[in-house]
Amino acid sequence: MPVALPSSIPSPEQAEIQLGPLPIRAYALAIIIGIVVAIWLGTRRWAARGGVPEAVVDIAIWAVPFGIVGARIYHVVTDYQLYFSEGRDPMRAFEIWQGGLGIWGAIAGGALGAWIACRRRNIPLPAMADALAPGILIAQGIGRWGNYFNNELYGRQTDLPWGLEVHQMENGRAVRGPDGEPVLLDGLYHPTFLYESLWAFAVAGLLIWADRRFRLGHGRVFALYVAGYTLGRSLFEYLRIDEANEILGLRVNQWVSALLFVAAVVYVIWSARTRPGRETPEELRGTYAEPGDVAETSDDAEKPEGAAPGGTSTEDESTPTSSGDESSTTRAGDESGDADDVAVPQRTEAGGESGSSDAEDTPGSEK
Repeated sequence: MPVALPSSIPSPEQAEIQLGPLPIRAYALAIIIGIVVAIWLGTRRWAARGGVPEAVVDIAIWAVPFGIVGARIYHVVTDYQLYFSEGRDPMRAFEIWQGGLGIWGAIAGGALGAWIACRRRNIPLPAMADALAPGILIAQGIGRWGNYFNNELYGRQTDLPWGLEVHQMENGRAVRGPDGEPVLLDGLYHPTFLYESLWAFAVAGLLIWADRRFRLGHGRVFALYVAGYTLGRSLFEYLRIDEANEILGLRVNQWVSALLFVAAVVYVIWSARTRPGRETPEELRGTYAEPGDVAETSDDAEKPEGAAPGGTSTEDESTPTSSGDESSTTRAGDESGDADDVAVPQRTEAGGESGSSDAEDTPGSEK
């Protein structure tokens, strides 16, 4: 019996996921999962390059908050009419859980936070960006599923079998009609969230392959990430119908994507000519201790030069004899004109050939 293929992609009726008694916004959950995956993959890639694994978490502590703030600021600035036009509530600009994060604001803010952290740890920022780039793309791909749960950022109407059903949403839930059923918008729409998610995963895989194949470094992996993502983003922006500001007939994000694509390609070419190869592991360690380093113990640090382990001197020490006569060591000192290796200061014979007076304490002597 033939299996009937679905004629559309259904959308969730609410933007929350119920985890037991706790409701969690799917948008926030997608972002959190993406961040965790990005840190995990970035840690593995950083360690493979010779860096200290915990450095990625230290950088993320700075980069993630800066990135989230930057993403929200970018969204609010580029779509200000959603919050500050007549009849709008400006306080909604702070409702980040409702959706609305701009990726380029996230990259700019995250880069600022990472730069601060890298300077504190004396780590080259381009190298860290190369290690994180594929993970950032995967995080973006996961994050787009938050848009799916919010029923937002869909494209134009389509008759394709993967057309998306879209609910009329209010406060994170589908509006109910008189019959109690959720209200759907007329027609089916391009699932641009899905297009961008799959594109991000594909480009991430390509970056990992290219990095292994050509041993890219000095920020070139990150630049290729920017070029690859912006290429797809420019295409997907043509399909989107959500409200957005335009300049000369193009959406702001299309202009930003085009400029960043050109800049990224130019950087890859310039960097490959001026700084070929990849950073050395020594450059990546920064202020972190090198693997295998062992701190000098206080006991060893206090040992005199020439002392053997355990505090025993490797030099022979002379001891005074119990007889009243002078020791052989003292006599030798008289003949040679010095008093080296004398355990206890002694008075030489008056008028000895050496003409020396009191013997001096020498370094390493025990008193």
